[in-house]
Amino acid sequence: MWIADGWKDYEVIDCSKGEKLERWGSYLLVRPDPQVIWDTPKKHRGWKRMNGHYHRSAKGGGEWEFFDLPEQWTIGYHGLTFNLKPFSFKHTGLFPEQAANWDWFGEKIRTAGRPVKVLNLFAYTGGATLAAAQAGAAVTHVDASKGMVGWAKENARSSGLDGAPIRWIVDDCVKFVEREIRRGNHYDAIIMDPPSYGRGPKGEIWKIEDAIHPLVRLCAGLLSDQPLFFLINSYTTGLAPAVLSYLIGTEICPAYGGTVRSEEIGLPVTESGLVLPCGASGRWEA
Repeated sequence: MWIADGWKDYEVIDCSKGEKLERWGSYLLVRPDPQVIWDTPKKHRGWKRMNGHYHRSAKGGGEWEFFDLPEQWTIGYHGLTFNLKPFSFKHTGLFPEQAANWDWFGEKIRTAGRPVKVLNLFAYTGGATLAAAQAGAAVTHVDASKGMVGWAKENARSSGLDGAPIRWIVDDCVKFVEREIRRGNHYDAIIMDPPSYGRGPKGEIWKIEDAIHPLVRLCAGLLSDQPLFFLINSYTTGLAPAVLSYLIGTEICPAYGGTVRSEEIGLPVTESGLVLPCGASGRWEA
C-alpha cells in the first residue's frame, strides 16, 4: 500500500462505525466512510468536539451540521496551500491520500533533467496539478466543471503558483484528448482521476467500467517519444488495483516498455496505528 504519511496539517485521528474523525488544520470534521465497517469504541474526545459533521441520509446523500466552522480555511503540504470548504456530498475540496502520488511523481519530474509536459485529466481542485507545477512541469489542467477549475486557480494563487506554466481547460476530458490527438500535441506524463459515474458539460454520460479502457487507449496516443510516467487513480468500489495494472500494461507497455505497479492508497490512523484504505492507484514509469 502507498501511504500518505507526510502531512502535518491533516490527520485521520480515529475511525469507527462508518465514520472517520479528521483534523484539517485547526478544525475537526466527522465524515462517513464506506470502508469503515468496524465497530471500535470512539474514545477520542474529538468525537464530541467536532467542528463539522456530515450526516449520511438513508435515502442517499446527506447534509452538514456545523459547530463553529468557518466558510473557508486553508491547510498546507510541502509548500502548497489548499483552500478548503465543506460542500456537496461530504467533500472539502481535497483528497489528502493523493499526497502519496504527489510525492512520487514530483520526484520524477524534479530528477528528469529535461522539460516535462503533464496532462491532468478530471483534475478537480488541482492537487496533482500544483504538485507537478511546483516540481517544475508545464501542466494542462482539464475538468468539466467550471467551478472546480476556478477553485484550482484559487489554490494556485494561494500556493504562489499563479505565474506557473499551467493551462486551465474547462472541457469534457475525452473530447479534449481527441482534439489534442488531432492537433498533434504530446505529453511526457498523464494523470487521470476519473469518477465512477458522471456527466460532462453537455450531459455526456461517463461510466468508468465502460469508458476507462477506451480513454487509456486514447491517451497512449498522446504520449511523447520519451514519456516519464502515467498515473490512474480510482475510487470505484470493486475495481481492484490489478485492473489498473492490466489497463496500463496492455496499452502503454507494448509501445514504451517500462514497469507497472498498482496498489491501494491509504492514510495512517493515529489512534489505532493502522492504515485506512482510500482507493487505488496504478503507476507506469519508464
